[in-house]
Amino acid sequence: MSKIKRVGILTGGGDCPGLNAVIRAVAKSLITHHHIEVIGIEDGFEGLIENRTRPLHYDNVSGILQVGGTILGTSNTANPFHHPVVQNGKTVYVDCSDLVIAHMQDLGMEALVCIGGDGTMTMAKQLIEKGVRVIGVPKTIDNDLYGTDITFGYDTAMSIAAEAIDRIHTTAQSHHRVMLIEVMGRYAGWLTLGAGIAGGADVILIPEIEYDLEAICAAVKKREDMGRKFSIIAVAEGAKPKGGELTVSRIVEGSPDKYRLGGVAVKLGNDIQDRTGVETRATILGHLQRGGTPTPNDRVLSTRYGVGAADLIGAGQFNRMVALQGNSIVSVPIAEIGGKTRTVPMDCELLHVAVQVGTSLGVDKI
Repeated sequence: MSKIKRVGILTGGGDCPGLNAVIRAVAKSLITHHHIEVIGIEDGFEGLIENRTRPLHYDNVSGILQVGGTILGTSNTANPFHHPVVQNGKTVYVDCSDLVIAHMQDLGMEALVCIGGDGTMTMAKQLIEKGVRVIGVPKTIDNDLYGTDITFGYDTAMSIAAEAIDRIHTTAQSHHRVMLIEVMGRYAGWLTLGAGIAGGADVILIPEIEYDLEAICAAVKKREDMGRKFSIIAVAEGAKPKGGELTVSRIVEGSPDKYRLGGVAVKLGNDIQDRTGVETRATILGHLQRGGTPTPNDRVLSTRYGVGAADLIGAGQFNRMVALQGNSIVSVPIAEIGGKTRTVPMDCELLHVAVQVGTSLGVDKI
């Protein structure tokens, strides 16, 4: 195979701390050590569809290691295989992947680095099936991407959520309230579980374990009987009661994941107050968890991923995603990742740790 001369890079899905650190590492490594040109694609797959790109030179990616967000922009709705267009006054969805490939060919783009989560990797897998050479980099605060132990962005989001729990502790203690903190994570509980343990939450509710209202109220009552006049509940946005449904804030048609979760903390807080008579308050952290400067751990991990992606390109090893397994950077086939979600298993050590220090998981036993 002839040497790759030009590579595109995009950030797909929701924004995340550490994106710029990955862009920096990929570009600097490719430019300096592999002598490969780098093209930045604006706003994720939307930029590929609309042919909006710009060259990335060494100076363009200097000074962005600690900067949150992404200098390229992103989109969590753009999908080359399901793109909305207006025909005869109506919105229809078309497959414009051939147009994307034509744009890449016109730019001389011989490979594509896709930084994103499960939705991005699913689209990357589809592009691979059409002959595009792809390298994936695992990004999501949810930490739910199959094939890697940790995604970048998770550590920062967990730190933000844990700090929020720390701050809410003082208000809960002062006013003798039950305080619920709703944490992102969609259908996986990693973020809530990690932040809940780090913040010393009294109850942690995750999507993988359907909660029992009676068990939660019993945990609150038990703390009262022990002289603890407040309780902290960390609840994942995807948590739901036994036999119940997810709490959906709105539906976005045309999005890869059209259900926007949110509001479970408010609903559950009202249920707890009605059942126990204890005053409750709910705080939804929302996109606060996505913003700001990445933690040092995320900066290091992002840089390792970026260099790993560049090394795969230099070695001609395509259609793989860099991953962290144990303490080593490895790579896994993207074909094995797209469309899969890594949830918290019932034998996860963190669940055992939470229970052993007296944290309720919203059920009598797991």
